Amino acid sequence: MISVIIPTYKAPEALDICLKSALDNQDNLNEIIVVVDGFYELNKSVLQRYSDKVCILDLEENHGLCKATNLGVYNASSDKILIVNDDNVFPPHWDTELLKDYKQGRVITPNQIEPKPSIFDEMVIKSFGEPSEFDMEGFNSFSEECWKDKLTSKGSTLPIFMSKEDYLTVGGWDESYPGAWVVDWEFFHKCDLAGYELVRSLKCHFYHFVSYGTEITVKEQATKHAKEQACHEYFKYKWGWYPVKSIEDYKLCKIVSN
Repeated sequence: MISVIIPTYKAPEALDICLKSALDNQDNLNEIIVVVDGFYELNKSVLQRYSDKVCILDLEENHGLCKATNLGVYNASSDKILIVNDDNVFPPHWDTELLKDYKQGRVITPNQIEPKPSIFDEMVIKSFGEPSEFDMEGFNSFSEECWKDKLTSKGSTLPIFMSKEDYLTVGGWDESYPGAWVVDWEFFHKCDLAGYELVRSLKCHFYHFVSYGTEITVKEQATKHAKEQACHEYFKYKWGWYPVKSIEDYKLCKIVSN
């Protein structure tokens, strides 16, 4: 069994597809934990529809992605954990494919299909529409066509599949960050320092809507930008350098200082 952790904030349409695909495309019965990081009412109709099939943890107030993720991991029943964004779509046989390469000391990033180019050249670029009109049948078929019996070391991103013990050993996600920016990069950096093997699996392709959510105001956008800058500054405070943003300098979480 795999314990799937899905922190969610303000994306009920994407969450609906995420949960449906996780349940419909699994080969075995897995534990699915949804951590509601505030705005429960916005997600209420979706959560009620799946309440008998998933575990729901409600933070009541918005505490941020790091706290939501850590809470989900702490409550996981299995030592095999999969951390997924709420705007991810699970491909057919996702659990079977991930378990094939699982071992303690290894962090697996299943590859992703995204609607627009990414800094990671292994990612597949193809759009299947927005959540309200997502082509699930087309995605399921295409994701299986993308299957390759290959693990690479070209960059690590979410989703994350690893041992719960390994996650806790490196301290999980740092809840001191004022936002969600670069926290995943730091996490992978800590895993690298701990000697874990970081790989990308081309046997499993999740879809990613890419930062899908509700529209925000100009004021909210300014606040978002300020938090992003603060995250970068905090990263530099901890590690002595700024995280870089190009795949040439960022490979297998060996982040290069300026």
